[in-house]
Parts: sequence; structure tokens; C-alpha cells
Amino acid sequence: MKISADFTIVPDDFAKAAAPEYRNGGVPVVSFPFYIDELNPEVRYLHWELVDPDSIPVCGFEWIHWSVANLPVDALMYDFNDSHALAIPPDFSRQLPAMIPEAVQGRNSSASKFVGRENDPAVIMRYNGPQPPDKDHEYYLHVWGTAKPLPGLNQGFWLNELLRALRNCGETPDQGGIFVTGKA
Repeated sequence: MKISADFTIVPDDFAKAAAPEYRNGGVPVVSFPFYIDELNPEVRYLHWELVDPDSIPVCGFEWIHWSVANLPVDALMYDFNDSHALAIPPDFSRQLPAMIPEAVQGRNSSASKFVGRENDPAVIMRYNGPQPPDKDHEYYLHVWGTAKPLPGLNQGFWLNELLRALRNCGETPDQGGIFVTGKA
């Protein structure tokens, strides 16, 4: 599996400099687009995490920005004339519940009791855009593909539950990832 995007620096609309209409409670909530290519033909479901390892010195843990599980590949649009057969469109996080209700999104770090900033599901169980407070940060988008849905994951799951389900799924998931930069 190959993951790519049309940028290496997260565009303003999806990050710290997002316009007010792209924010909820001050948090950027419009997810950025990316592509999934060279997908193993056996893959029927996609799952991903977007995390910020550079947040560890700032807050003491890796910040979770977005997680998704059990997204059926067949529910996504294919354009076989496009060099990228499978595209995750901009603002997918907010559109996902209505478009593909069987896919679920996990909690991001805004839901942490240690942060205590937010309890709105539209903020804590969706994409939470990059807002590095100290310097530019590198974010990692890791995507896995499996033949079957991962059991036991409901809306608002925690990232450790996704990782455990991937380890216990009984197959070696197809996977890929990219690093992108968020500007301070």
C-alpha cells in the first residue's frame, strides 16, 4: 500500500491557520485529502491513525489527531482513469458519519482527561487538525487494510483499541504511511 498527498506541509485550511468556518470550538476540523494506491486486492476495509510524535516533549504523550476503523473500500469512489484510484476527499471526517455509517471514528487527544478542553463529539471524535504550539511538527498518517472488519470497535473507540484489534485480526494487514509537516 502506498499513501500520498498533494503536499508535504499541511495546507492552512486543514491546520492551525484554518479560517473560522473550518473550525469548531477553535479547533481545525476539516480533514485533509490523501490517496491510497497499490492496495492489496484482498483488502476490503481501511483503518488509520494520524498522530503527532513531536508533541511528546510538549504535552508528555503522542497527540492523536484522527483515527478511523472499518471503512469499506467498496464504499469509496474509484476513478480508474485517475493515477490515484482511491482518494480520501477533503472534509471526509465530518462527512463520514452520513456517507458511510458503518465506519467509525475514534477519540482524538482532545478527549483526554489530562487535556480537559472539550467534550463535543464533533470535536473529540473527528479529525483534529495540526496546531503545533512550539515549532513545526511532523505528523504521521498510518493506514492499514484488512480483508474483514475489525470487531468490537464502536464510535468513539480509543486508539489502543484499534491497534489491539489490528494485532488480533488473524491476518497481516496491508499498510502504508506518510509524514506531513504542520507549521507552528
